[in-house]
Amino acid sequence: MPRYHTGRVTEILSERRGLQRLGVLLDRDTEVSRALNYPELTGPVDVGDEVVCNTTGVDLGLGTGGWHVVHWCLSRRDFENVSPGHIMKLRYTSLQNDVLAASEDASPLHVAMQDGDLGGMPVVAAGLHSLVAGVSAGVRHASPPERPLRLAYVMTDGAALPLPLSDLVADLTTAGLLTTTVTAGHAFGGDLEAVTVASALLAARASGADVAVVAMGPGIVGTGSPWATTAREVVSILVETAALGGVPVACLRVSEADPRERHRGVSHHSLEVLRVTPCLDPSVEVVVPAGMHPAVSEILRDVTGSGAGHTVVEVDPGCALDILGAEGVHPTSMGRHIDQDPVFWLAGAAAGVHAGVRAVKSGK
Repeated sequence: MPRYHTGRVTEILSERRGLQRLGVLLDRDTEVSRALNYPELTGPVDVGDEVVCNTTGVDLGLGTGGWHVVHWCLSRRDFENVSPGHIMKLRYTSLQNDVLAASEDASPLHVAMQDGDLGGMPVVAAGLHSLVAGVSAGVRHASPPERPLRLAYVMTDGAALPLPLSDLVADLTTAGLLTTTVTAGHAFGGDLEAVTVASALLAARASGADVAVVAMGPGIVGTGSPWATTAREVVSILVETAALGGVPVACLRVSEADPRERHRGVSHHSLEVLRVTPCLDPSVEVVVPAGMHPAVSEILRDVTGSGAGHTVVEVDPGCALDILGAEGVHPTSMGRHIDQDPVFWLAGAAAGVHAGVRAVKSGK
C-alpha cells in the first residue's frame, strides 16, 4: 500500500522542463529528504510550500535513488494543465492526465501516420534504458558528416513513467544525439505522446526520424525470472517493427562486470527474447560487437544457439563511444561507467552503428 507524508519544501535543487528536484523536510523527520516533483501533474512548487509526498519507494528501499515523489501541494487549492487532446495517461488514478496523442485528429502528424508503414526505418529494440546512450553514439558515428541521422527515442512504460526523470535523455538531447522523444503507453512527457509502441514508431517516422531506438525508461522491473521482467517487452517491439515494415534490430545486453551470473556474457534477458521471438519478415538482425575476445565467442555461441531464424550480424563499433565523452555525456548502468564494463556499452554502440549504416544505405 502507498505511504504518504507531509512536509515543507526547503530548497529547489534543480529544475528543467517537466521536473523539479527538491529538498523537503517531512514532518516525521529531523533531516531534509530529497523529492521529485512533476509540474505537469501537480503544478510547480516553491520554497516554503507544504507538500504531500509519496514515500513508499524510499521506505521500502527500492531502486528510486532515494527520492520521494510529490503527490500534491497543499499550498495550492486548484490546478489545471489542459491539453488539446483527450487521451488519458495514468488512467483511473488520481494523477490521470490528458495528452494530445500524435495519432489524434488534432495532431499535425495524424495524416502522415495513416499509412501504417515505417518504410524500412531501422528500429533498435533495447532491454535497458542505459543502452540508449551507446545506440545514440553508434547512430551518430554512422552518420554522414554533412547530415547527421535523426534519431528518435521511443520510451515505453516498462519502467519509470515520466520521461523528464531521465538525466540521460536530457543530456543526449542537449548534445543533439537525440532529435525527438516519444512516450508510449502510460509513459509521458516526451516531445510526442503515443498510445502504443506501434503508434509511437509511426509518429517518430512521421516527425522525420531516420532511426528509432525503443527502450523502457530509467529502472527495470523484474523478479530474477526471464518471464517476469519488463525487458521481455523487446519481443513485442521486434514483432511490431516487422509488422509495420521497419527493420527490427536487437540490441544485446552484455556484461563482463555484472556480479550476477545470469547477466554475464549475454544476459538471460536477451537470450530469452531471442528464443521466444518468432521468425519475422524481415528477420531480426541481432547485432554482436566485433573484436570482443574472449567475450565475442561466447556471445556468438549463445546467440546462434538461441536464435530461431534470426540474422546474427557482427559489427565493429569503432570509436563511437568517444562521441559521448566529447559531447559531455557520461552515462552509467547499474552504477558502472563505460570503462568499468566496456562490452555493455559497445553492444549498444554496435547496434546503433548497424542501424545507422542501414538507414544511410536505404536513404531513410
